[in-house]
Amino acid sequence: MKTDWLARLESALGSLKARITMGGILGLVLGIGLITTVLVGRTEHDLLESQRQRELSESVRTAALLGHNVIQLQRVLESVTAMLDEPTLHDPAALKAFMQNKPVMRNFFATVYVATPDGQVRIVADEKGLSWPTLNIRDRQYFGLTLAEGRPTVSTALRGSISGEPIVAFTQPVRNANGIYGVLGGTLRLSSRDLLDGLVDAQESDASSLIVVTDTQGLVLAHPDRKKLLHSISDEPRLAQAFKAWQASGAPIEPQGVLLPQAHEIVSAAGVPGPDWIVWRERSEAEVLAPVKAAREQAMVWAGSLVAVLSAGLFLILWWLLQPLTLLERRAQHMFDSGMKAEDGWPNADGEIGNLGKVLRQVGIQRAGLEQLNSEMISKLRSVMRAAPIGIAFVRDRRFELVSDELCRMLAYTADDLLGQPVDLIVVPPENDQPDLASLEKEAFASGNSYVGERRMRRGDASRFWARLRSRPVDAAQTDLGSIWTLVNIEEQRNARRALEWSAAHDGLTGLANRQRFDQQAQRLIGARPGSLPAALVFIDLDHFKAVNDTAGHLSGDAMLRAAAAAIMSRVRSGDLAARIGGDEFALLLEQCSHEAAVGVAEDIVASISAIALPWLSGSLQVGASIGVASLTPEIDSVDAWVEAADAACYAAKAAGRGVVRVGR
Repeated sequence: MKTDWLARLESALGSLKARITMGGILGLVLGIGLITTVLVGRTEHDLLESQRQRELSESVRTAALLGHNVIQLQRVLESVTAMLDEPTLHDPAALKAFMQNKPVMRNFFATVYVATPDGQVRIVADEKGLSWPTLNIRDRQYFGLTLAEGRPTVSTALRGSISGEPIVAFTQPVRNANGIYGVLGGTLRLSSRDLLDGLVDAQESDASSLIVVTDTQGLVLAHPDRKKLLHSISDEPRLAQAFKAWQASGAPIEPQGVLLPQAHEIVSAAGVPGPDWIVWRERSEAEVLAPVKAAREQAMVWAGSLVAVLSAGLFLILWWLLQPLTLLERRAQHMFDSGMKAEDGWPNADGEIGNLGKVLRQVGIQRAGLEQLNSEMISKLRSVMRAAPIGIAFVRDRRFELVSDELCRMLAYTADDLLGQPVDLIVVPPENDQPDLASLEKEAFASGNSYVGERRMRRGDASRFWARLRSRPVDAAQTDLGSIWTLVNIEEQRNARRALEWSAAHDGLTGLANRQRFDQQAQRLIGARPGSLPAALVFIDLDHFKAVNDTAGHLSGDAMLRAAAAAIMSRVRSGDLAARIGGDEFALLLEQCSHEAAVGVAEDIVASISAIALPWLSGSLQVGASIGVASLTPEIDSVDAWVEAADAACYAAKAAGRGVVRVGR
């Protein structure tokens, strides 16, 4: 009895049906294992590539913000130098009053000082107050460079003469018609004020990234570990190899950023123009790939379980189904052979086997017809894609499956470069908290609509442009079948639109804001009280301008208006709004500006406009300015009321003999 059972088992395992079943199980195992391995490997590769680009973008963004901060610090010093005249520099009492009245400037720097061209420091202001040290900085390289080139300078990292701490110094020459008569300087203590303060969000998801700022020699200016300040970045193990590679490539100060090699790390660097600093950003590849590795282990467990269940089911089902289908099995193995006609070779049989044979025969015939039709349709589709004047792509699972010639030309890629690649290769990620493209498409498709929007695209040469993207599903009922993209370059249209928007808010002659923009800004300040206080409105009316028009003509009058606008802009901060509100009348909106400071600005403008001398015939054309100043108060309830107060003060200046400043009440 036992011998018969073993004989039957051996016969069953040696049959064709058993071998097919075991082969199917083996194929299932190999297929699932291979697909899992390939997909995980590709995911790791794509994840690292995506993270490299993200790290590079973050380096560029941080460098740009740091550069902006440097410019802002230089502008702070520049805005103050206009108020420091030569008599004040040599008058200790006046110099003391000058420094005491500049709390805003002192808030930006750890130390602020004023020095004469011979290097003698006249006064120092820091957190302890004012002091008059016996200190000469003539031997400081940055000080000599400021005097030699007559321009603002940012020093390399050095030890402070007074504090002995690591600092970076900012200098601004103070000059008049006779040349430089002083230097206004400010320092940042690197040990107590990180250059990256406010530029890196400590709550971001990649908070474990190491971010360092150095000069071109690799000297550390900013580091999470303050003990490493003024040390070489080559002492940092996570950046040492990347630093050597950066030096070997010529030590480029690249604002667009570069990716650098570092074993098991993602390292990017971006240059800060001006001070020539380098922002370094590092993140561990192991940390980036940790979720993928965990997912791979889980996937292998599930894959093994799935293979076991499917194998058992497949074995039982096939063993039962393949008993009466030996002939059909042999023919079905050649069902897709191109050397055999679809209607030939099928067995003649009755009953279920015969019916199944007829069905398979009909399927083979229909399949051959569909293949022929598909071949023709694909050929036509490729012709359309080649001839289409706009960029067209077929996208499925967020990857390109078909692209047109125009799309390749537009994006500076070949078709082979794009096919199979994720759409994120060309789509620039949104800024801030804007939704990404995948979310917008999903929302539009869910409501039965196509997605239409303007997106920034990235070409193969890394340049970018704006495009209008239209995306619609191949089948609205089955969005998983993919979508059709059409892409049109709208860079020129956007530039034209921006130019039109600018002209709508600015005066075409002077380039200043127009009356509409002025009214909008003034209304914003009124509505934002008390947070917008202090603020002041400066109303400027040119004196003797009609005589210029009458004497020299309107072209000279236009030239005088442009010169007056330039003189006004030379005396205000970058954030102040200057507007031409009609004829020879101008206005300034000074935000976060005290009444006394506004009057000082107005007096500087009077002097600047009075200094204008346009050559004409054998002489020159000159004008003056009468100015009224009205500070924003809680009693002012409208733009008209504010303008009326400033206009009344300007009228009083006219009545007082012109060329003077009067204040509103």
